[in-house]
Amino acid sequence: MKIEAVAVPVSDVDRSKVFYTDLGWRLDADFAFDNGFRIVQFTPPGSPCSVQFGMNVTVAPPGSARGLYLVVSDIVAARDELAARGVKVSDVFHIEAPGAQFQPEGSPSRGAGPEPERGSYGSFATFADPDGNVWLLQEVTTRLPGRVDDAPTSYASVDELRQALERAAAAHGEHEKSLGRRDDDWPEWYAAYMVAERSD
Repeated sequence: MKIEAVAVPVSDVDRSKVFYTDLGWRLDADFAFDNGFRIVQFTPPGSPCSVQFGMNVTVAPPGSARGLYLVVSDIVAARDELAARGVKVSDVFHIEAPGAQFQPEGSPSRGAGPEPERGSYGSFATFADPDGNVWLLQEVTTRLPGRVDDAPTSYASVDELRQALERAAAAHGEHEKSLGRRDDDWPEWYAAYMVAERSD
């Protein structure tokens, strides 16, 4: 079983459609029906799970979705990209007490900046859509045991594969900076990175 879509409660479908388009997410569908039902679906880059909203999609109050995780490999780069797109996004923070990522911005349990040792799962940033549904960026660079699926990795289109290669190239550039030299084993690094990203 795979989670392929989650519903997000919104009050203004067209306003939300503009917001998620401006994030650079892929618009998969926008279907309206005579009975007042409308479904809009977006997919974040590299994500196997999509987001749906519309008319008569959910009875949850608009803005009530909280802690919707968006896993990224570089929290600073992801945060900066959102800010460049005009999104009001929090500063990067790390948790100093369990559950601090779910507390309001300014909580004393949130430490400023990335996790000091840049440990996987420890660095966050948040942003909200126009209704106040809160998205949580989390940096994951190494998965806990049992989290990586050995199933075959596949891509739905040439464009999806191109985007995955671009993300891998950017991440590998940072990897080579940390090495201080050219990485001659880059094909193996790319392969491991792309499989790990696909298993997110």
